[in-house]
Amino acid sequence: MKGRRVVITGIDVVAPGGVGVKEFWSLLTDGRTATRDISLFDPTPFRSRVAAEVDFDPEDHGLSPHEIRRMDRAVQFAVVAARGATRDSGLDSDPVDPHRMGVTIGTAVGSTISLDQEYRTVSDGGRLHLVDHSYAVPHLYDYMVPSSFAAEVAWATAAEGPTTVVSTGCTSGLDSVGYAVELIREGSADVMIAGAADAPISPITVSCFDAIKATTPRTDDPGSAARPFDSTRDGFVLGEGAAVFVLEELTRARKRGAHIYAEIAGYATRSNAYHMTGLRPDGAEMAEAIRAALDEGRVNGEEIDYINAHGSGTRQNDRHETAAFKRSLGEHAYRTPVSSIKSMVGHSLGAIGSIEIAACALAIEHNVVPPTANLHTPDPECDLDYVPLVAREHVTDAVLTVGSGFGGFQSAMVLTRPGQVRR
Repeated sequence: MKGRRVVITGIDVVAPGGVGVKEFWSLLTDGRTATRDISLFDPTPFRSRVAAEVDFDPEDHGLSPHEIRRMDRAVQFAVVAARGATRDSGLDSDPVDPHRMGVTIGTAVGSTISLDQEYRTVSDGGRLHLVDHSYAVPHLYDYMVPSSFAAEVAWATAAEGPTTVVSTGCTSGLDSVGYAVELIREGSADVMIAGAADAPISPITVSCFDAIKATTPRTDDPGSAARPFDSTRDGFVLGEGAAVFVLEELTRARKRGAHIYAEIAGYATRSNAYHMTGLRPDGAEMAEAIRAALDEGRVNGEEIDYINAHGSGTRQNDRHETAAFKRSLGEHAYRTPVSSIKSMVGHSLGAIGSIEIAACALAIEHNVVPPTANLHTPDPECDLDYVPLVAREHVTDAVLTVGSGFGGFQSAMVLTRPGQVRR
C-alpha cells in the first residue's frame, strides 16, 4: 500500500478577492491585493487596522438558514469549499464507497468569530465577571470544539471514513493535507476531502497580534501593507478563507477519467523545539523538512521549478526561510523563482497552507508563477529570485511549498506534474 500515489482531482477556494478557483487565480496572476480596512468590526482602537477579508454571502453559496445559524464563518467557508471541490472532481456523478472516503480539515483558531461574539453576549459586553450562560446560543458547544469543522464537511460530502481536525497553528493547512495523503497511501482511504479554513478577523485575534507586534501597523495605504521580502516590511496582514481538495489514489483517478491537477509527491513536518514565536536564523529545521519532503517524493532539489514561500512579511520569517532554501537546495535556490501569495491574500493562519497548495497546483496547471506584490525594495538579506510585482510564465513541473507556525512547526510539501516519472 505504501507505493500508492496521491493526486488532486478537485479544488475549491474561498479567498479574499474572490470565491472560486477562477477568481482566486485571476487575483494572483494579476498581482492584485485584497487587503483593505477592516470592515467586520470597528478597528479604530487597534494598532493594526487592515486585513484581507472575504466578500462572502453564505446564502449566495447555497447554505441553508439552519446551516448559517449553526455554523461559524470559518465552518461555512470549509463546507462551501468542500462542496465546490467535490463538484469539480466529478465525484457527484461517480460515487465513492462512503466508508472509503474520509475528511481532514485544518484550522488554527477554530470558531473565533462566534466565540468572540458569544462571550460578549453572555458577559454583557464584558461587564459581567460571572457570565450568564442562558444568553448563549444552543450551538455554543460546536463553537468550542474544533471537531465541528470536520463533522460538518463529512456531513456535506457524505464521507464516512476517517474524519479528523488537524490544528498545528499556521502549518495546519499543509499538515491536514499531508495527513490525508498518508491515509490514502497506507490504504485507510481511497478518497480524502482535505483542506483548511480559518476566519480569525475578530477583535480578540487582532489584539493578540497587536500585543506582539506581528501584524503591520501600516494603515495609510492598505493595498501596499503586505510586503514580504521588501526591506520596508513591518509585519503581516491578517486574512481569512479556505481551500479544500479532493485527493485520490492515482490509479483510481485515472480509471474514472478524472482531471488531475497535480500529484502530491512528498510531505514532511519538523519542529524547532526552540521558541514559541522565535526562529533560528539558519533555517535548519525548515531545511530539514524540505529535504525530507524531497526524499519522500523522490525529487532532486535541482528539479524544483518554483517555491511558494511562507513569506509572511515579518523580518525574522523572511530571512529564516531564505536561509532554509539555500541550506536545502544549495546553489539551485538562486536559480529558482520564489513568491509569497500572502502579499495578495493575507495570512489566514491555519487556512493559508491549503490556499497556497491550491496556488501551487494551479501554477503547475498553467505554467505560471504568481508574483510577490509590493516588492519594490528587496531586503539585501533576502537575495533570491522573489518574482516581484508581475506573474511570470515558467515551466513548473515540480513545486515546493512551505509553512512556518508558532510553536516551532515547520512543514514542506512537494507537488509534481501528473504522470511525471520520478527517480
